[in-house]
Parts: sequence; structure tokens; C-alpha cells
Amino acid sequence: MMLSPDQAEADLSWTQSDPETMLNGLRSAGCTSDEPTEGEEKAKCKSEQPLSREEKRRRRRATAKYRSAHATRERIRVEAFNVAFAELRKLLPTLPPDKKLSKIEILRLAICYISYLNHVLDV
Repeated sequence: MMLSPDQAEADLSWTQSDPETMLNGLRSAGCTSDEPTEGEEKAKCKSEQPLSREEKRRRRRATAKYRSAHATRERIRVEAFNVAFAELRKLLPTLPPDKKLSKIEILRLAICYISYLNHVLDV
């Protein structure tokens, strides 16, 4: 969610409140309890319409548990990505051999090295 610099901090109050305060606010807005009553499958807010798929996804992604799990998956992905670049870097000849290369330099050097090897095989 992008915030404009002129957006008031009052708009962000929901991000700083604890779950109990939010639950009390929902109850005062006309929401029923969490336990299903006779004939009800799930408790629903009287004033709310059923949530769209996108809204459900947005709410699920707003939880701390989801964000933590996503951050962990992203760290693992980035680490695997960096390991793959390090392995590719070891295969490329450069002078000096321990020269630090950016990812784009590694890719460009790999392209040049592959075309050189193709040329050597063709000759």
C-alpha cells in the first residue's frame, strides 16, 4: 500500500492497535461473536457484504504470521539466487580471479565465455 506524504497519521491507527482493540471495535460496529450460533456457519458482520476474493487475500496477507512466512521464503529465494551466481562466477575466467563482479557483469561475461567456447568448438 502506497502512502502519500500528506496522509494523516490517523489513517494508520489500525496498524498500531492490538488485536483485542480491533476485535472490540468490530463488535461495536455490529459484528457477532466468533462462535457460530444455531444455523450459522460463520459469524458475519451485519453491515458487511461477503468479502471478495481479492479482499480476503489482502486481509490474509496483512497478518503478521503471513508477512513473517513470506519474508522467510523471500530470504531463502534470494540466498539460493546468490549461491547460483557465486557458482556461475567460479566457472568464469577473469583476471584477477578474485575480482568482485556485479550480477549483470557475471551474466555478460558468461554470455561472452559461452560464445567463445562455441567458436573454439567450431574451429
